[in-house]
Amino acid sequence: MTFDLDKSVRYGLAYSGGVDSCYLLAELLREGFDVKAYTILDALQIERDTDDAVKVAKLLGAEHEVIPVDIWEGHEDLRANPWNRCYFCKTMVFSTILEHMRADGRTVLLDGTNASDREDRRPGFRAIHELGIVSPLRDAGLTKDQVRENSRRLGLPTADKKSFACYGAYFNPGEAITPRSLEETRARFMAAHASEL
Repeated sequence: MTFDLDKSVRYGLAYSGGVDSCYLLAELLREGFDVKAYTILDALQIERDTDDAVKVAKLLGAEHEVIPVDIWEGHEDLRANPWNRCYFCKTMVFSTILEHMRADGRTVLLDGTNASDREDRRPGFRAIHELGIVSPLRDAGLTKDQVRENSRRLGLPTADKKSFACYGAYFNPGEAITPRSLEETRARFMAAHASEL
């Protein structure tokens, strides 16, 4: 796979530990791009994904930083959980990574959005456009199935990983996210999906 990217640029990658971002990181490194992976760690993230992000980055020998974010300090728009919560979440994630990238002398942020991700169903696309995030998988026309197939070819442990949204997706729109409600949601999720994690 060859991406239409400039090898003179120092990139950052919004790296969740999911199928797409793990594959993108592997390909970027294989092609010789200068890229550092950044993972946001907050209370809404499923722990398995952060664990996979660390594991795969080590497997690939990638430069990787985990950035803790406290959603209980500020981030009222996110915690209010409106219909477009993903926009506020992605804005927080990308803006935080961009700050760390600037300190590292990196200038272009990439993400793992693929060609199967529908813009009309994902409010987070607005943040991608507003902040100038580049999505190489989508730009190359790679679908989720193709990403999985290519991941298998590279021997990535995430190739057949089941995809879950963050814990916030298990709240009804407009249902505020509080420490107690989040812990209850997390417990229900873990009970329902223990065998898949």
